[in-house]
Amino acid sequence: MRSGVFMKLAFILLIKLATINLLFSASASASASAIAKPNVILIFVDDLGYCDSEIYGCENVPTPNLKKLAQDGVSFASGYVTSPVCSPSRASLLTGKYQQRFGHEFLPDALPNAGLPESEITLANKLQSLDYYTGMVGKWHLGSANQFHPINRGFNSFFGLLSSGSDYLDPTRPDAKIISRLWRGLNAPVQKEGDPWLGRDRDTIFINKKKIVEESYLTDAFTREAVTFIKEHKSKPFFLYLPYTAPHGPLQTTQRYYDQFDDVENENQRVYASMISALDIGVGEILKTLEKLNLSENTLIVLMSDNGAGVADYGSNSPLRLGKHTLFEGGVRVPFVMRWPNQLERGLLYKNPVSALDIFPTVLNAAGGKASSLDLDGVDLLPFLKGEKSDKPHQTFYWRNSPNWAIRDGSYKLINAGGINWLYDLNVDLGETDNIASEYPNVVEKLTLKFNEWDAKNIEPSWPPYSAKTHSALKVDGVPIKWTL
Repeated sequence: MRSGVFMKLAFILLIKLATINLLFSASASASASAIAKPNVILIFVDDLGYCDSEIYGCENVPTPNLKKLAQDGVSFASGYVTSPVCSPSRASLLTGKYQQRFGHEFLPDALPNAGLPESEITLANKLQSLDYYTGMVGKWHLGSANQFHPINRGFNSFFGLLSSGSDYLDPTRPDAKIISRLWRGLNAPVQKEGDPWLGRDRDTIFINKKKIVEESYLTDAFTREAVTFIKEHKSKPFFLYLPYTAPHGPLQTTQRYYDQFDDVENENQRVYASMISALDIGVGEILKTLEKLNLSENTLIVLMSDNGAGVADYGSNSPLRLGKHTLFEGGVRVPFVMRWPNQLERGLLYKNPVSALDIFPTVLNAAGGKASSLDLDGVDLLPFLKGEKSDKPHQTFYWRNSPNWAIRDGSYKLINAGGINWLYDLNVDLGETDNIASEYPNVVEKLTLKFNEWDAKNIEPSWPPYSAKTHSALKVDGVPIKWTL
């Protein structure tokens, strides 16, 4: 009798233990699922040259934090953007599509109501739908009209400027080191040294849609707001889009950064290096914040430049040819780093060509979305970086900067600019010094046909170019070429 009672009690106890175990397992599984959803920080810097940092071992400017970011993650030796100028490059980054598909081929500065078409879904839109808190800090440059505003394009919060650039600080400040000033409006003369500070005018800083007066050096202000955003949203998966203006002109810095380069004799070069240092220190502050909050391991950080350094400026795209505005490697191959300690190998240099187009699907899939359900031009890089796929992410890349265009197919790169063909085998001629178009007319013909097939699916630009660059620094093999903006 007693043994029967004990058996019943034992059976009931076993059932309760099993129930508790199932509940615990379900809870742990849900917890693990929540933890697995990474925070995402997308840092898009402005005009940083291929050799302007220590990411690839260059020593022109010390950037210990960018170097650490690369050492702790994956750096891409052949990372491409889809445009050699900033706004079209940003349009493709945030949509995962070639911008020629929806008409955003030129800078939207040409018309007041030009901007990223409302028909396009942004990465921020998709992450919002996955319960991410989305924020932007920095330079928008995808249209200044209300319908294009970041708050209306998928971002819960915004701190920054809507236009193409701004003075970094009040030039009358005693610690200001100023080489050049920004235009005050489209038709106004350039402000000269000694002119009074008139404020940022059309390049004002906003918190959401409210104009504010920002007293801090702009790079420092963006870092401050990025750190604040991370701290305020640490308990929920967040997406922070951080497009710094640095080191895009005008050349302006503060005494704090300037004093680090007293061995640089060229004043312009010294200020430029100081601006990159401010950017690097800002990235360092973000990394420290993630460490302190125990967020580092499960935060996916992507850092990339919107195009190469300017051809006639003080940046370095070595060993690449030319730079910003052009379709040569220096204009479209840029610094590109990705770090996610939970998932990615540390210190990997990935050599297969990749694109800014890949950021959208990579981030979306990492966040639990389905990039395959969207009509995107990029691919998810994670299976390639983890060794789950051994083939190359891409065979072909395309560029159109009307009337000039380019295509890379395998190792061959064909550029058609000024009505002339330049053909290079990048495996043996990374610096694009030996034009082999006349030696391989069959390759030129094949690549031209392939480009035309791709281009037939595009639309005409939705607005005219803002301007064109034609000066001696942009001549190629003695041929002056008009590069449209």
